[in-house]
Amino acid sequence: MLLSLPRRRWAGTIRLAITLLGLPFTICTPAARRAVLCSSHHITRTSKPVCGSYCNLYTTSIWTMPCSAAPHVKPRCPQYPGSTIKRFPVPDDKVEWSQSWPQYQPVCYTAPAVLKAPSWADPEIGSFSPKFNAVDGAVDRTSFEGSYKVENGKPLNPCGRTGLTGRGLLGLWGPNHAADPIVTRWKVDASGAKVLHTASKKPILQFVSIKRKDCGEWAIPGGMVDPGEQVSLTLQREFSEEALNSLSFKESERKAIHQRIKKLFEAPGFQVYKGYVDDPRNTDNAWMETVAVNFHDEAGNSVSELPLQAGDDAGQVQWVDVDSSFALYASHSHFLELVARERKAHW
Repeated sequence: MLLSLPRRRWAGTIRLAITLLGLPFTICTPAARRAVLCSSHHITRTSKPVCGSYCNLYTTSIWTMPCSAAPHVKPRCPQYPGSTIKRFPVPDDKVEWSQSWPQYQPVCYTAPAVLKAPSWADPEIGSFSPKFNAVDGAVDRTSFEGSYKVENGKPLNPCGRTGLTGRGLLGLWGPNHAADPIVTRWKVDASGAKVLHTASKKPILQFVSIKRKDCGEWAIPGGMVDPGEQVSLTLQREFSEEALNSLSFKESERKAIHQRIKKLFEAPGFQVYKGYVDDPRNTDNAWMETVAVNFHDEAGNSVSELPLQAGDDAGQVQWVDVDSSFALYASHSHFLELVARERKAHW
């Protein structure tokens, strides 16, 4: 994987090696995806393959109960993250665009860092003509939620109003695609036996968690999908960079570490979620979507034995017990709950 080389130089090598691990698409309605974010549910394993013979991933069918909470709560937080900007308050009954609300006066905000037009950000609307709901050159502007509306040349958040227009901290107009690799192992005692939780009597899972520098919250070590990049590459790259600080590896360490990572990411992976993310950075015109995949080190002999080291975007990194009491960034707690249920582990 040439981990000591700059990201752009070794990306092509990895892309060629793991293109055959492309991720499957889970078919469900936009309404069902939104409900998943805030409802109780149960999960059943599917026996039907979800992708071609070269893919080693599977999904589950998630049956949701009626949602009692409003959609995308975090994107309606009073103050936009990383700023002093206050959102226009949006009550639960005014979230949907179908609800007429002439009094709606959202605040317009795009972070200064985004306005400087770095390579990962779009220009302002008017200076270019993006092709929404389509693959626009190397940029995928399609949404996992289906076709979204475009009003006055700008895309509308498929989950409704947020009290803020513009892009905020997000680089792209419309969907901003990310990938979240959830790397897990069993918690074991000195003899190697699984540790059971005292209350649930179920085995305890541990996952690799990073502490984000931008907000101080613990999270899954994910990141943005680069234009034209395979999601499978993003998953492997983000875990390597954020949890193992792979760019700092010495030549002598590369081969052994590469084999450990390769072994884990070629094992059967569980596609946990694919869709809209309840993220505080979302706006009326830009929002986060992700593919979250669980890679499980069942025997505890692949990445479990590697020393974790925080990369540039992470303040800390460590193995953390999967438990409902552990607060996580954005929708990450929900993802971990699905993993725990799939693995029949404590939650």
